Amino acid sequence: MNSMNDTGAVAGPASGPTSHTHRFRGLVATGFIATLVAMAATTLAAALAQAVGVGFEVSDGGETIPLSGFAVVTGFFSVAGIVIAVALLRWSARPAERFLWTAVSLTAISLVPPLLSGADTATITALLGLHLVAAAVMIPTLTRSLRTRVASHPD
Repeated sequence: MNSMNDTGAVAGPASGPTSHTHRFRGLVATGFIATLVAMAATTLAAALAQAVGVGFEVSDGGETIPLSGFAVVTGFFSVAGIVIAVALLRWSARPAERFLWTAVSLTAISLVPPLLSGADTATITALLGLHLVAAAVMIPTLTRSLRTRVASHPD
């Protein structure tokens, strides 16, 4: 009897849990590096703004925002962005596009509180700029990382 009925099927690369875990870990690692860069960039930019006379004094109690506060808030919201990116990678057919629109929308919303803070014009302008600095680091990095992961692992 001839064994010509072999279909020639060969097992390909894993597309199961290991592949998904690799995609998520890579995205998270990229996100955390971008978070550290965003934290450093916003803190440096805030320090430079203070050096030229921006007080970062908010009207509620007249307290001044410390430099460490910029790093902490940037880190918190950057990690929130990573969580959104991971969720979209898991559950969206077009995660990069959805992340881009979501992140840009959330950035636009984040510009409202400084405008309502009652701070002086220099502080408001600096706060708006700091939001944009963090967004300029995080949004392109995570969007590019999502595109790379989708292109290299189409499910």
